[in-house]
Amino acid sequence: MPGFEIFGDEERKHVNDVLESGILMRYGFDGMRNNHWKAKEFETEFANKMGTDYCQLVSSGTSALTIALASAGIGVGDEIIMPCFTFVASFESILATGAIPVLVDIDATLTLDPEAVEAAVTSKTRCIMPVHMCGSMANLDALQAICDKHDLLLLEDACQAIGGTYKGKPLGSYGDLGCFSFDFVKTITCGEGGAVITNNKEYYIKSDQYQDHGHDHVGSDRGAETHPVLGYNYRISELHAAVGLGQLGKFDEILAIQKRNYTIVRNALSTIEGVTFREVPEGGVENHSFVNIFLPNEELAKKAHKALGDNGVDANFYWYTNNWHYINGWEHLRNVKSLGNVTNEVRNHLEKLNNTDFSKSDAIMSRAISSLVKIGWTEEEVIERAEKMRKAIASVL
Repeated sequence: MPGFEIFGDEERKHVNDVLESGILMRYGFDGMRNNHWKAKEFETEFANKMGTDYCQLVSSGTSALTIALASAGIGVGDEIIMPCFTFVASFESILATGAIPVLVDIDATLTLDPEAVEAAVTSKTRCIMPVHMCGSMANLDALQAICDKHDLLLLEDACQAIGGTYKGKPLGSYGDLGCFSFDFVKTITCGEGGAVITNNKEYYIKSDQYQDHGHDHVGSDRGAETHPVLGYNYRISELHAAVGLGQLGKFDEILAIQKRNYTIVRNALSTIEGVTFREVPEGGVENHSFVNIFLPNEELAKKAHKALGDNGVDANFYWYTNNWHYINGWEHLRNVKSLGNVTNEVRNHLEKLNNTDFSKSDAIMSRAISSLVKIGWTEEEVIERAEKMRKAIASVL
């Protein structure tokens, strides 16, 4: 990742199709668009690729999560269990529906700890949202068992793990709903975009309506469409869909390059005594977009991260002190710095995060470093990078 590293003729062709027609909107103007329907084409191809019945292409990964929750009827007062290590979009989407994000610990998978999830279930819990961070997955069997036990929805946030699989199923297709991001730095990109996938026809229909002002999309006259539900504008444009369609044609190639580059780096780091790797649940296959390692303690992790930078190795992340991805940096969430009023129930719950014990997650995150795997590197460049990484990390151990 990211897919923008290999933009080429494929993306240009699809974009030019749209520009030549002049129709940038995904709906309507049937007679003017030269039969180009880039968003619809993407949805069909992506659903097939993910092994699901339905795909709804939307404007971002954040909107995908919001739409998925809304399509399942989640709203005010409902509790959604999510990890304390994720991107801020996970809790933003929950808050956007009026629901309550319940943050719990992670384990060595860098994703939801099933024991912490079970302990957090209440009578108000409606959904468990595992976030497949940095290219790998949660223990989905364990989480599904909890969902089955308590009659809960399983919503996979697979925005950072497209192409990974669990027990032969593409990530995102295991749960009731799955969400993806196609923003500028994802494995495949639309520039901006996202998708919801599902095998549930009702969720799909509601997703389709909700992302476009509640339109039913029945018939060929947009002005005559009815509004079965209230909706909002989370549409993707034909231009963005066109870029994504070009990328989708390269998807298998991208994954193969990622795996090659990942393997070279991982093999080099495996020779360092004291370095261990993130846990991948049995039956899981990463998408190889990040090499995720643990150092023996926080002090050595900080030194190793600094040594990587000092030795000219970029794109390494120490999430423990990152403002976007870990609870420690979310002061705006914990203190409810909202531009508008929120319900007292939401406010009270979020303010409790200031006193919640995340020491188990701290012990994991403070030792973790994630190294981005780029697809623009030649094999020779990856070998050189891997050796630099090996020497830099070994120098602090």
